[in-house]
Amino acid sequence: MKIRRGGLMVMTAALTACAVSVWARPSEDGRQGQRGEDDSPQISVHKTNPHNDAINPPAGSTGTITPVITYHGGPVMGAPTVYLIWYGNWNHTSGSDTPAGQAIVNDFLSGLNGSPYYLTNTSYAGVSGGFSVGSAYTDSYSQGSNLSTRRVANIVSNAITGGHLPKDSNAVYFVLTSSDVSNSGFCSQYCGWHTYGTLSGTNIKFAFVGNANRCLNACSIQTNSPNGNAGVDGMISVIAHELEETNTDPLLNAWYDSTGAEDADKCAWTFGQKFMQTSSGAYYNMTLPTAGGSTRPFLIQRELDVNSFCYVNYFTKAQ
Repeated sequence: MKIRRGGLMVMTAALTACAVSVWARPSEDGRQGQRGEDDSPQISVHKTNPHNDAINPPAGSTGTITPVITYHGGPVMGAPTVYLIWYGNWNHTSGSDTPAGQAIVNDFLSGLNGSPYYLTNTSYAGVSGGFSVGSAYTDSYSQGSNLSTRRVANIVSNAITGGHLPKDSNAVYFVLTSSDVSNSGFCSQYCGWHTYGTLSGTNIKFAFVGNANRCLNACSIQTNSPNGNAGVDGMISVIAHELEETNTDPLLNAWYDSTGAEDADKCAWTFGQKFMQTSSGAYYNMTLPTAGGSTRPFLIQRELDVNSFCYVNYFTKAQ
């Protein structure tokens, strides 16, 4: 969901970003959104699960999703690089915040690139439906365990200025937090968000996604998950959401509808007409290849094409 733009403010470590965070972009009749905390960077949020009492994952409509999405003149990203910042402690031996959980994310990104699902993005002029995965960096609580959006910007800035990750204008930097890390609004208002800023003259796009294990009812659609890690499986769908939106609306001025909803917003928390189940009973709607040559099942929110239809598989037009 889009947000109102404000002025510029200087962050620590020289990252500047749009100021005054709000939870909804002003509608075309001029109504304004709510002011966010501590004049942090503006963020475009993925709202929490409205179906937390659903027995099965909601399928969603196969018709046109109105109001339709339209183009507002801003740039898109053709084939960005994805950099991961593992924030907090991802080195537990059990639970959700584990190296095995990180492997699920890495396998997902490997399979997502160029997949029939992600090809939905090719309907937007200039977007390829592909991306590359760059290096990753571990940040052990440099900004504490209670993050504001300003502190997330600092995490990204410090990773770049410290030489841990390249400074790349054609990239999306994902801050993925362990489940002991809180963020103002995470679990209560949103499950993730994306935004952009400027670092020493370079435009930087970045996103926050928290481990859904902190609030499964709010940021996951099922507690029995296809890869046996409900927190990370919940994150996976949000990662797809934020990456799609950064592809099609990186500067918050390209593709969105008259209410401010971006492409992934319009299909959020709907998973298509056909589900499969693992032996444990967990639902999934797609299987993707891993870098190691095997496959994994995933339950991922649908994606909107340029004609405002939601898809699970754009190659077969499965909705």
